[in-house]
Amino acid sequence: MLSLPTGDGELIAWRPSGTPPIEPELGGFHSRVAFAATHVIPDPLRERQPGESPIIDWDATLSIRRHLWELGLGVAEAMDTAQRGSGVAWDTARDLIRRTATEAEGPAVYGAGTDQLAAGGEYSVEEITEAYREQVSFIEELGGQAIVMASRQLAAAARSPEDYIAVYDDVIASSSRPLWLGEAFDPSLADYWGAKDPWTAAETVLELVAAHPGDLSGIKLSVLDAELEVDLRRRLPEGVALFTGDDLNYVDLIEGDANGHSDALLGVLGPIAPAASTAFQALDRGDHAGYRSALEPTLPLARHMFSEPTFDYKTGVVFLAYLNGLQNHFRMVEGAESARSLPHLARILVLADAAGLISDPDMAAQRMRPLLELGGVRN
Repeated sequence: MLSLPTGDGELIAWRPSGTPPIEPELGGFHSRVAFAATHVIPDPLRERQPGESPIIDWDATLSIRRHLWELGLGVAEAMDTAQRGSGVAWDTARDLIRRTATEAEGPAVYGAGTDQLAAGGEYSVEEITEAYREQVSFIEELGGQAIVMASRQLAAAARSPEDYIAVYDDVIASSSRPLWLGEAFDPSLADYWGAKDPWTAAETVLELVAAHPGDLSGIKLSVLDAELEVDLRRRLPEGVALFTGDDLNYVDLIEGDANGHSDALLGVLGPIAPAASTAFQALDRGDHAGYRSALEPTLPLARHMFSEPTFDYKTGVVFLAYLNGLQNHFRMVEGAESARSLPHLARILVLADAAGLISDPDMAAQRMRPLLELGGVRN
């Protein structure tokens, strides 16, 4: 039993629910394409001065990726979940991409951005385009497929939707997937695509897609608006998939309807990987009830992890990996493990256990105790 803080100054007694951990069949699935945006693991025993690049534990970081591949999931590398732009700059991301591409044991896509340009600088559309080209070329030379990520520099420099079109027209290569990351994940991306209203911005996205027949295999949407996603998905041309980045409404969006479904590129897929793999295997069999039975119990956990401020969801991703023994410490780049409160983390333990996402409750409780004691909670 553990005493857990509830957030209102009280403690509750918690015992594991007895929900058996989900153990999917190995071998993957084919009815959906699913990439898990995953995190990096720093080496906490190495000295690092403020302002220096993070020191990554590469063995532990790559082990997380092998875990996802074993469950049939693809890896979305060097993206927001890997603290890209919040401690992981292009020099580290480049090394991460190279290592993952070299050791890939399953599907992977790689984030291409413009973060080699210094933050806060003023850049022309041409300079931003060239920065994108440089990163896309690096990824493609490794044999990888680039995800063209949203750019903070472009968000600052663009004065109209036409500026966005000009950059992406130049950058998009065959089978690239542009990424639309909403401001909930990064406030500096507000008004991306040149519009405050996401429905208006969607028209610019559709204009871009229409201008590149055959060049785009899909787009990724992370605006946490299920109605907008379904509308945009139905309007995409045949052959262009929509990859949901909606970590709050993914169950319905991935299952889809008579008019189609979303594939997945989600930060939440790592924490819920066993359930996701089980659910997608059920869809392979046409078993929609089995799909929902596996995935719906993960929604309370996901909605808690991605509660506002949404961009701090990464702390919960790493915390659950620690509880499940996928890494041997709870430390993050730039000390981001402190971004969430002790009651928030305690709630993750409770919700993950209820969803069958704690592989060993005794180990999880053992790992939780020192954190509780540091917060003044005796167990």
